[in-house]
Amino acid sequence: MPVELNFSPPSRKPTAERPALLAITALLGVTLLAVALGRGSETAPSATARPVETLAFHAEDRPDGAIDLRAAEGGRLVGRIEPGQDGFIRGTLRGLAQARQREGLSRDPPFTLTRFDNGTLSLEDAATGRQVALQAFGPTNARAFARLLPGREAR
Repeated sequence: MPVELNFSPPSRKPTAERPALLAITALLGVTLLAVALGRGSETAPSATARPVETLAFHAEDRPDGAIDLRAAEGGRLVGRIEPGQDGFIRGTLRGLAQARQREGLSRDPPFTLTRFDNGTLSLEDAATGRQVALQAFGPTNARAFARLLPGREAR
């Protein structure tokens, strides 16, 4: 019985997978490009940067959904985050507080906001050892925290 050999290329029908793979590839490419471009424009805190301004504060939830930010020394109100406002500050503080809770740590140690002589800002939680370089989230988000500092200048 003779075997029939077919040497014509198989017909290719577009599959639903191809557009999804192209979209994922494009998204990854844009993400990598954004990271590469963004890295050169950030000024990260370095070992040589010196603190020029600091604020140690506690975050207190209020019954109305606001958050009071009080200086660790003396309890002076340094800021209030109203419900639905300052999402970056609210989210950052919530993340740090949840890390404390997961690790079974006290809420008592204050958070410390620091401005360095090179213009960068960081938020540190001494309880967990976490430090957030605020410039990494863009100048608008860094300025949201900068306004809490006594000098209140976003340099």
